[in-house]
Amino acid sequence: MTLTKADIAKKIADDCGFMKGEATEIVEKLLDIIKQKLIEGEDVMISGFGKWTVKSKHSRRGRNPQTGEELILDARRVVTWKYSPVLKKAVNSFVSK
Repeated sequence: MTLTKADIAKKIADDCGFMKGEATEIVEKLLDIIKQKLIEGEDVMISGFGKWTVKSKHSRRGRNPQTGEELILDARRVVTWKYSPVLKKAVNSFVSK
């Protein structure tokens, strides 16, 4: 099952006593802040969870795998995410032995 924004908002509303609309607004605002900082090229780190970083990729030669035609792939920026050791430990604590 995939966790959605609506699921997160419902959990916040249930656990924290917010109205569902307020919780949805909180989730949307949080994601907007993260998105805006990444657009500005800043890293976003949430302690105990992970860090998002924007990296630049140079233009490069590529190839269309269907036709074999060579082409130039444009320069671009990509978002990478690295999990924290705390999250890694928490996730791995559920591995059956």
